[in-house]
Amino acid sequence: MKIIVFVKQVPDTDDVKLDPKTGNLCREGVKSMLNPLDANAVEAALRLREAHGGTVAAVTMGPPQAEEALKKALAMGCDEAYLLSDRAFGGADTLATSYVLSKAAEKIGGFDLLIFGRHAVDGDTAQTGPATAAFLDIPQVTLVSALEVEDGWARCERELGSVRQTVRVKLPAAVTVCGSINKPRYATPINIMRALKKPRTTWNAADLGCDTSRTGVPGSPSCTKRVFEPEKLSADTTYLSGSPSDMAKALVEALRDRHLI
Repeated sequence: MKIIVFVKQVPDTDDVKLDPKTGNLCREGVKSMLNPLDANAVEAALRLREAHGGTVAAVTMGPPQAEEALKKALAMGCDEAYLLSDRAFGGADTLATSYVLSKAAEKIGGFDLLIFGRHAVDGDTAQTGPATAAFLDIPQVTLVSALEVEDGWARCERELGSVRQTVRVKLPAAVTVCGSINKPRYATPINIMRALKKPRTTWNAADLGCDTSRTGVPGSPSCTKRVFEPEKLSADTTYLSGSPSDMAKALVEALRDRHLI
C-alpha cells in the first residue's frame, strides 16, 4: 500500500502576534511546529502501513525551513519525504497550493491513499485536501474519525456534529482526518537518528511540470484582506449576595435594566 501524507509547518499558536499596522502575522522570531492535525494524519498513515505493509511518503510545500515539518514526519516513521519549494509558490492561496500538491502526487505516482489533516491552524480553511482530490479527480472523504482499508476500499467514519456517518470509498482516494482519530506517537531518540538517513527530495516548479500562472500569487484568486484581533471590551463586574432567591431576583432586575430580557 502506498500512502502520501501531506503536512505543513505552522507558527506556534501560543506565540502568535499580529502586526497592528499591516494585520499580518508576525512570523519573525516565532517558533514553528508541525500542524497538530497533520500529526494525526501521519499517525493514521503509519497505522495503515503497519496493518497492510507498504510505504508512507510525507509531502510539504513551503520555503526551505518548511523541511522541519518533514523531519518530524520522518522521525515519527514516514519512509521518505518531499519538499516542494520555489519562489513561484510564494503567496499561494488554497487553490494554488492544492494545484502544486496534486502535481507532486502525480509525480510520486502509484498512490492508494492521500491523507491530510482536516485543517491547518494558521489558515483554518479545510479546503486543501478536498481541492487536491478534485485536481486529481479522485474521491474524497472529509472529517474522518476512524479509518480502515480492505480489498481496495477505505471504510471511513465521519464526525458530523452529534452524528456519525460511515462511508466506503474505492481507492485511490483522499481523506482529511480529525484530531479524534488517534493519538500521534512520539518520535523516539532512535527514530530521530534513523530519520537522518531517510531519503528526502526537493522539487521546484519545473521539476513538477507546474504551469506557474497557476501557482503562487498569479494562481490565487483569493487573498487575505485583513487579519485582526477582536477589540477588547471592558466591563463592570457586579457581585451578588444573599439567598439564592434574592440573587435570582437581583439578576433579573439587572438584566431588565440593561434591556437584555
